[in-house]
Amino acid sequence: MIPLRKSKPYELPRAADEGEAYHLSPSLVDWAWRLTKDIQLEDTDAMRQQRARFASHPNAVRAPFVLKGDTISAGTFWHGRLMSEWANAWVRYHTDGKGNYVTCAMEDTGTMQSLRFLGAAGKVSADRVLVLRTASNFDQQRDGITAAESLAETKIGAYAAYRPALEAAWRVGSTVVHELVRAWPRYRDQPPR
Repeated sequence: MIPLRKSKPYELPRAADEGEAYHLSPSLVDWAWRLTKDIQLEDTDAMRQQRARFASHPNAVRAPFVLKGDTISAGTFWHGRLMSEWANAWVRYHTDGKGNYVTCAMEDTGTMQSLRFLGAAGKVSADRVLVLRTASNFDQQRDGITAAESLAETKIGAYAAYRPALEAAWRVGSTVVHELVRAWPRYRDQPPR
């Protein structure tokens, strides 16, 4: 993959961001994480069985938990260990080595671009933007099978963690929203820190 306006992969110097990377307020992200990090998330037998197949990946076998990390958004669906390695390198490239790829998505880039335009028009503040992602499936194959074999096992909407991921989004997101509403007189003029 070659960055926009470059002629080779990971060419330096990296061009100024024109929508390739969006940086959230670290203090707001830390505040939201502290508020939600101990929330108990649903875990099912089916999820535990699926995770057990990824024994060589320590975080993959953990019960669901809240963490901070970076999301890569793409207009092309991809799957597999090699593409995950690319995603990690791509995030590191676009964050000057500071980013840590955790989830993939499609929607976040469009949302962030819209918010950037609204910010330029004085309608929103980038210091108040949070992105919440939940995981319902793995982006790569488990040990012992190919990416194609893994993808063949995948049925969108039938992931073991599909409904629990929706529930996790509500549990974590509503906790943040309820705290903002509860303490709005304090947060109206100054975002949480």
